[in-house]
Amino acid sequence: MPSRRNFLKAASLGAFSLTGLSREVQARPDRKSIGLQLYTVRDYTEKDLTGTLKSLSETGYDFLEAASYSSGKFYGMEPKTLRKLVEGFGMKMNSSHAGFNDKDAALAIESHAELGVKYLVLPSMHIDTPDAGAFMKAAARFNNLGEQCRKAGLKFGYHNHSFEFSMTDRGPGYDVLLNNTDPDLVLFQADLFWMKKAGYNPVDYFKKYPGRFELWHVKDMAGTPEKEDTEVGTGIIDFGELFEKKKLSGMKHFYIENDNPHGDSLESVALSYHNLLNLLSK
Repeated sequence: MPSRRNFLKAASLGAFSLTGLSREVQARPDRKSIGLQLYTVRDYTEKDLTGTLKSLSETGYDFLEAASYSSGKFYGMEPKTLRKLVEGFGMKMNSSHAGFNDKDAALAIESHAELGVKYLVLPSMHIDTPDAGAFMKAAARFNNLGEQCRKAGLKFGYHNHSFEFSMTDRGPGYDVLLNNTDPDLVLFQADLFWMKKAGYNPVDYFKKYPGRFELWHVKDMAGTPEKEDTEVGTGIIDFGELFEKKKLSGMKHFYIENDNPHGDSLESVALSYHNLLNLLSK
């Protein structure tokens, strides 16, 4: 029986061979192009960023979301240098996950503006006690950062995991964030996997807070007791149902992600790309 690694390799090679078809399908006006959160292939970007970008471009990815910001640089590069590198492979870095202290916000925002991204997304946050007060304090911070980003021509967003759905006396913490942030200043990047992991249906949130989820993270959930994340199309999440509600959610861009690929990460993202492409092309 073929191993999982060999299966992924064979599937990814199939996806690479469909590059020409992929580009043609992606040009259709009735669907969105596919993006990738680079955290998924961090083992490759740490060793060979240029080669990794080349591989992702050949697979068919159009948009990328950065996952390595520190002190004004991305992947150790000046913002404009990375922008030129990415665009040289026919892709665009239009979003970035970046953690920073409020005292460093000005530099972070300036650096992201130079990179040319549209979205600056806070990937997570630390809350000692997940009560309503803590989430309201976080919401106030988000509004402040959102205002700063707007002045720089950026959009500020927050990416969820599962702890945000901890119950407070004002409902789930995620609802507290949504209810206390200005929609004109703060968007939410819906991580579909983590919503499901927390026991919630993303569609219910799309209906309750329409237009608030301009960005998505698309990762699948294995049908195992652990319900770990897995390649898109190999798990139990019904992405067809979710993409049918993309307009309701406000989604404009989405990024494939897999926090912990079980095999080769480049093969993993090729398989996810191929499977999602098939879904969106129907």
